[in-house]
Amino acid sequence: MSAQGRPKSEYGSAQHEGSPMSSRQFWIGVVSKDHVDRATAGGFAQVSHGKAGPLERMRAGDGFAYYSPRTSYPDGSPLQAFTAIGRVRTGVVYQAEMEDGFRPFRLDVDFLAAEPAPVKPLLPELSFIRSKTHWGAAFRFGVVRIPEADFAVIAAAMKRSFESDFASIP
Repeated sequence: MSAQGRPKSEYGSAQHEGSPMSSRQFWIGVVSKDHVDRATAGGFAQVSHGKAGPLERMRAGDGFAYYSPRTSYPDGSPLQAFTAIGRVRTGVVYQAEMEDGFRPFRLDVDFLAAEPAPVKPLLPELSFIRSKTHWGAAFRFGVVRIPEADFAVIAAAMKRSFESDFASIP
């Protein structure tokens, strides 16, 4: 059973709700830059303080980017930038063993070399951010599913080619 009580093998990703099996989705995880650095070095995504639920919605081939409000958690300097981008590898969610007994859920991601992209210059182009004045509210839940066009804007700002990196399903 998954964290939400749905049967899944090894916390594997379920079909996208309301979408055909072949459709890809695009996600933003909200994590401080120091945690992003650990995740990119390890080739995994970890969000929402290690909860499985948000990761279970992701599938192999989905686009995934990190937005970092701060340089470190909880009191680092403001950063407000997209700091990593990649593709979900298998969609299988697993639990990691940490030295301190913490057992967060993770999902493997193939991260791409990219440049950080400040969010503020992108605000006019990002449709998932409805309030351009109170734009931070769009990130308050820790994981956000966004439209493909918005993900393409973020990829370009991070000096990646959406067409080359994300246009085809692996």
